[in-house]
Amino acid sequence: MDYFTGQFAPVHGPDGNRAAWSDTLEDRRRRHDMVRQQILARGIRQPRLIRAMARLPRHVFTHNHQRLLAYDDHALPSDYGQTISQPLIVAIMTAALDARPQQRILEIGTGTGYQTALLAMLYAQVFTVECISQLSVAAQERLRRLGFDNISFSIGDGSKGWEAHGKFDGIVVTAATAEVPKPLIAQLADGGKLIIPIGKQNLQMLKQFERCGEEIRCKDMLECRFVPLVGE
Repeated sequence: MDYFTGQFAPVHGPDGNRAAWSDTLEDRRRRHDMVRQQILARGIRQPRLIRAMARLPRHVFTHNHQRLLAYDDHALPSDYGQTISQPLIVAIMTAALDARPQQRILEIGTGTGYQTALLAMLYAQVFTVECISQLSVAAQERLRRLGFDNISFSIGDGSKGWEAHGKFDGIVVTAATAEVPKPLIAQLADGGKLIIPIGKQNLQMLKQFERCGEEIRCKDMLECRFVPLVGE
C-alpha cells in the first residue's frame, strides 16, 4: 500500500476540507523517511494514521532553527520547559486510542499542537486542554492558520479533563502523573480508551485504560519519559 500519494495537506476530521502550508520537497522527503524508518519499521500499520503522519509537517510545530531536526527520532524542546514528543511515541499513543473517525477525542497537553493536529486529521472532534496560556494561544493561532476547524481549546488544569464536553471516546494525556486523575476516568465513554504515562518524574510506563461498562481494564504499553502533568 502506498501511504505517500496525494496532496500534502491535512484533513479536517474524516470528511473535511483541505488546508495548505509552506512545505518543500526536502521537508516531504524527511517526513516520508520518518514514517518509513521510525513508524512503519516499528510495526505501526494503521493506514489513516500513517497517511496523516506522512502529510502533517512536523517542522511547522517546532522553532525555525529546529527545522532540520523536526523529523529525527527524538523529542525536541519547546517553550516554557515543554517538549514536542518523539514521532514514534506520538504514533503509538494515537494508534492506541483505536477510535472510529466520527468519534470525539480529548487531549490533555496541547503543547505546540502537533499531536492535536494529528488527532484532528483522524477524528471528527478534538478537545484539547493546556495549562500554559502562552502555549495554548500560540497553538490556537498555528492550527487555525493551517485551516483546522474541528478543534476546541481550553486553558486550565488538564487533570480535571473537560467535564462540560464529556463523555469522550478517547483521551490522550501528553504529560506524566503519579496516578490516573479520577476525572479523566469519569469522562471516558463506554468502550473508550485513556492513554497516559504513569510513574515518577524520570521514567514512566505508558498505560492504556479501557472502560467496559463499570469495569476499567489496564494494559502496560512501554516505558517512556514525559514532562510532568501540572494540576491537582
